[in-house]
Amino acid sequence: MSRLHRVFPFLRWPRPDAGLLRGEALAGLTVGLMVIPQGVAYAALAGMPLVTGIYATLLPALIAVLFSASPRLSVGPTALTCLLVGASLSGLAEPGSPQWIALAVWLCLLTGLLQIALGFARFGWLLNLVNSPVLMAFTQAAAVLIIASQLPALLGFGAWDALLAQPSLHLPSLAFGVLSLALLVLARRWRPGFPTVLLVMAVSGGISYAVGFEAHGGAVVGTLPQGLPALYWPDWPGWSTLGQLVVPTLVITLVSFLETASSAKVDNGQRGQRWDQDQDLIGQGLAKLAAGFSGAFPTSSSFSRSALNLYAGAKSGWATLFMVAVVLISLLLFMPLLHHVPMAVLAAIVLVAVIGLIKPRAFTYLWKVSRVEAVIAGITFAVTVLAAPRLYWGVLAGVLMALSHFLYLRLHPRIIEIGLHPDGSLRDRHLWQLPPLAPGMFALRMDAALDFATANAFERAIAEHLSTHPDTQHVMWVAHPINRIDATGAEAFGRLREQLDDQRITLHLVGIKLPVENVLRRAGHLNESPRLQLYRTEAEGLRAASDLIPEDPSI
Repeated sequence: MSRLHRVFPFLRWPRPDAGLLRGEALAGLTVGLMVIPQGVAYAALAGMPLVTGIYATLLPALIAVLFSASPRLSVGPTALTCLLVGASLSGLAEPGSPQWIALAVWLCLLTGLLQIALGFARFGWLLNLVNSPVLMAFTQAAAVLIIASQLPALLGFGAWDALLAQPSLHLPSLAFGVLSLALLVLARRWRPGFPTVLLVMAVSGGISYAVGFEAHGGAVVGTLPQGLPALYWPDWPGWSTLGQLVVPTLVITLVSFLETASSAKVDNGQRGQRWDQDQDLIGQGLAKLAAGFSGAFPTSSSFSRSALNLYAGAKSGWATLFMVAVVLISLLLFMPLLHHVPMAVLAAIVLVAVIGLIKPRAFTYLWKVSRVEAVIAGITFAVTVLAAPRLYWGVLAGVLMALSHFLYLRLHPRIIEIGLHPDGSLRDRHLWQLPPLAPGMFALRMDAALDFATANAFERAIAEHLSTHPDTQHVMWVAHPINRIDATGAEAFGRLREQLDDQRITLHLVGIKLPVENVLRRAGHLNESPRLQLYRTEAEGLRAASDLIPEDPSI
């Protein structure tokens, strides 16, 4: 791949012909009809003016498809990112106010610049800091919070505070919300590719207009401005306020790109290509900058819309260009049609999008696989819910716990004394109650690298055995699991050699890998000695051990 194609991924798109464009246009139309109502609904979730949800599906999607390595992803508003925006800005400004919009744009710019910097620095590997259980728990907790935030609008009582203060339901809103939710759930099960979301919005808007829903106290979308978004430049919020956006910026950057990863792996897997996560970081970062300068909020890749794009037959980024055209035409011509759509319908659209994220069985399965990780996931879920609206503390707590568990495992490597199993393999001698390989021999294996994290445990294991078995004359180290050694590990090995030489104990080194051997030779720890024996294979080591067994077992 040339450097030009790497910098400008759109140059790799297939040359368009009539057949390709026909299929791409159909896919673009399908996704475009879904993204418009979703964008409006997700903007409400983020506390932003509703039209910014459509702005976030226009220029950001265009920039992302041109500069991302995964051109079939649908970039725009997503429920999880919008929830993070709303939660991050809670308490800093009034939702929908000019200050709120400015802070949301700053989140766009900061997350976009951070992603671009990470992409150019080839730091996509940082995704590995968040493991699957933490992301699963955080996503489910966020879904619970999203559902809780949308129930008041869906059921027609405005807000939870209003229900507690003056219990009353707006029955027409309740009817719109429940019926829309039922239709969307059924359509999602039976006709997933049909633009049901747009149809529900159109029909509900028509019914709302016909029955005078707004005049009777019903909450509706209202008037949305037509035309292209103007260039937006936010006011400087001050260093103090900007400092409060640092943690939300990190979490939104991480979570939004993990959303991208879930879709990109599917897309690239179907195309049989390696996922270029660094280029996608750059493309997603540029999309966020475009969203910010459009006066919108941080965008991400939608798994549901990306799946719909693939389901509709999209082959390349041309489908997204058609989707952008659909959004553009709607923004210029059809905004008045959204005026009478009830807010309860928007709440139903959000609920349908996130209900699928609730998967209690995932915790049960995780408990069977790893109880420690299940506990970490449970704590992540609880912290996310209890810390609301600062729900980013949940993912931070999960990451810290997962990293702590990882460090604990690294600092406590698996070191076993091995014996010869009847099937011919070398296994844990104490677990399988096997005899030593030879009298006076301590044979061990460490299933980890020999580095600063494991060197102390390695030395301690041998020292403890020698102290409790003073008759030991041979130490056999089966070293083929050791694929890396650092300076600390080399020093530990050197101290081991000195200790064994002082006690006149022979070290038998089996299956050492060439990179490890080269480090130890450069350190001068593999010099020839009658008390150091090297074997390339386990079979050679076992033959040497058998030679140490006296012919008469009574000796």
